[in-house]
Amino acid sequence: MKGGIGGLLKQAQKMQQEIERIQKELADMRIEGSAGGGMVKAVASGAQELLEIKIDPEVVDPNDVEMLEDLVLAAVNQALENAKAKAESEMARATGGLMPNLGGMKIPGL
Repeated sequence: MKGGIGGLLKQAQKMQQEIERIQKELADMRIEGSAGGGMVKAVASGAQELLEIKIDPEVVDPNDVEMLEDLVLAAVNQALENAKAKAESEMARATGGLMPNLGGMKIPGL
């Protein structure tokens, strides 16, 4: 094995640095989800934190609050799903596909 255990440790450290760099990039990303033909928009970070909700005043009907609630829920879920997919994609790229679900995991120190 080339480099032995020392080589493996260096590779692991390099991968950890790459993961940390990607996590920082993901935290700065703005990923959108929408519902109702774009009348309700939600924005999440790549770290899957909800950042913003925009509601077009035309969709606000005091007599149909349930519809607005459904639209907000759909937009938020879409934004979070998009953010999760982006995080998984970026982490899989950084780890060479060794840990494709790392984006959603909370690993101490990473």
